[in-house]
Amino acid sequence: MFDFLPISREDMENRGWYYCDFLLVTGDAYIDHPSFGTAIISRVLENAGFKVAILSQPDFTSEKDFLAMGKPRYAVLINAGNIDSMVAHYTAAKKRRHDDAYTAGGVGGKRPDRAVTVYSMLARKAFPDTPVLIGGLEASLRRFAHYDYWADRVMPSVLSSSGADALMFGMSERSIIEIAKNMKAGKKGNDIWRNIRGVAYFAHNNEQIPFESVECPSYEDVLAEKIAYAKSVKLQYDQADHVTGKAILQKHGKRILVQNPPAIPLTTEEMDKVYALPYMRTYHPSYEKFGGVPAIQEVQFSIIHNRGCFGACNFCALAFHQGRYISARSHDSVINEAKQIAKHPDFKGYIHDVGGPTANFRFPSCKKQEKHGLCTNKRCLFPKACSQLEADHTDYLSLLRKLREIHGIKKVFVRSGLRYDYMMADNNDEFFTELVKHHISGQLKVAPEHMSDNALYYMGKPSFSIYEKFRERYTKINEKLGKKQYLVPYLMSSHPGATLDDAILLAEYLNKIGYCPEQVQDFYPTPGTLSTAMYYTEIDPRTMKPVYVAKTAEEKAMQRALLQWRRTDKRPIIIAALKKAGREDLIGFGKECLIRPARGEKPPVIKHKKPSQSNNSKPRKKGWAKPKKKK
Repeated sequence: MFDFLPISREDMENRGWYYCDFLLVTGDAYIDHPSFGTAIISRVLENAGFKVAILSQPDFTSEKDFLAMGKPRYAVLINAGNIDSMVAHYTAAKKRRHDDAYTAGGVGGKRPDRAVTVYSMLARKAFPDTPVLIGGLEASLRRFAHYDYWADRVMPSVLSSSGADALMFGMSERSIIEIAKNMKAGKKGNDIWRNIRGVAYFAHNNEQIPFESVECPSYEDVLAEKIAYAKSVKLQYDQADHVTGKAILQKHGKRILVQNPPAIPLTTEEMDKVYALPYMRTYHPSYEKFGGVPAIQEVQFSIIHNRGCFGACNFCALAFHQGRYISARSHDSVINEAKQIAKHPDFKGYIHDVGGPTANFRFPSCKKQEKHGLCTNKRCLFPKACSQLEADHTDYLSLLRKLREIHGIKKVFVRSGLRYDYMMADNNDEFFTELVKHHISGQLKVAPEHMSDNALYYMGKPSFSIYEKFRERYTKINEKLGKKQYLVPYLMSSHPGATLDDAILLAEYLNKIGYCPEQVQDFYPTPGTLSTAMYYTEIDPRTMKPVYVAKTAEEKAMQRALLQWRRTDKRPIIIAALKKAGREDLIGFGKECLIRPARGEKPPVIKHKKPSQSNNSKPRKKGWAKPKKKK
């Protein structure tokens, strides 16, 4: 009979356990669903014959909760949860959030700031002689010396601050099983993980490194010089491919941080086995009295069919965490999961999503990647689609068609991160047509992020002209099908490289098409991204050239407000922004104007209208063009 893994001493005894092999500590409520890393790692270990107990959101003021289920035989495993604890707690403006979708009842404050570090210290206090291993998103993105936005300083590897013995980065099914087997065989210290991909640890100068390695600037160097920080980030990204990536060494004082090469991605057969494990597909019943866990709502009836993303936007951590190589499940595996969902008593006939990091990627972007890996200094979709790109939605469309035919399923939606530029690279409109006809409901959300090609260059996104072509095609397909469905663009303000002129350019465009977004994402400098390196250093790691960065609260607020120019509460700051940019021609009564003069005021007299321009002080060109260095 399927059941949740033990969360208490009583649960362990009911299973006839007097100890566990691994105590898995997480900052999320316990949800046994394959959308959650805790569920996957615990079930993979269970399937390999190990006893795993779950300690969810323990009291972080003492080690009492850590001791409750006894000392684990092999190790304590720690993650902060599905999202970074600092992102869970703070907005991009560093304001404290009051809720937490990954906690029972949606209440905030059930996990500490920097949860991986706090939990690791408590685990060490509770079990001084037991290995402590950290993993998940928070640990993975902090594995090297990194800029911390919330503290506004460079911090050492989280391995140093947490005192953990080793760190598993990326997707860790292979790594954890190899570690578990080595522990069972009696190996100790670095001998447990020295030869295992996807693991980072501290070594001393005289220790042998079994992988070919490269050295990046030390913690002390990146702390002292911003250009050293930019170089370290570039090198870390260059070695992130599982085929070509080498081990990376980074000195921290007298010790050396060793990051072994990335783990080999799971094969289709291996992914199928992982997703076929006996998940309960919901939160632990102990949370019912609190009203459940909100995070389950979007994923309970959703299906993950792939991993990785070769889109590799500069502000996204996926390339650094999951990698750019695409792995996918078989049709049979996805269909079996859909049939299981259809039998659930609460299922109403709607699959909320069939996706992943990017929904419409089913295979690597070109054939050479399996043998030679992904290109180090080239992107598959930036600045335009690579000539070697194989843009083909045939397999994904076939999968969606099969899912639509399953008894009990009324509708199959696609909601997670469609890459419209990849769709435009596919000359066959069959997928696009069926997407519009069958797989969206009233609106389609995509992420152009901006419309200034200057800003898009620094984001690692394609030219805005591609989005415009996509929008035109979307409109035509809807008209052909007799549907009235909307296109909702996600937009970002204040990304490194984006100037006030760029924000005005975007505001003018939004005014022209009559769209004022309800929400705008201000750039959030989270650890591990190229964009965060730009934000901190004001250097583009790709070119080592200077980058303009809006860092003051005033300019960030101006860029954000311009994207929501219709909001009356933003009026004072919008006027201030337009005056600062010398664009008072946009204050008036013409249809091109963003804002009306105050009552009783006359529009400013503009002798020469200033053209929209990016930070290279020249009118924006059509298509993507690399910006010139600002003088």
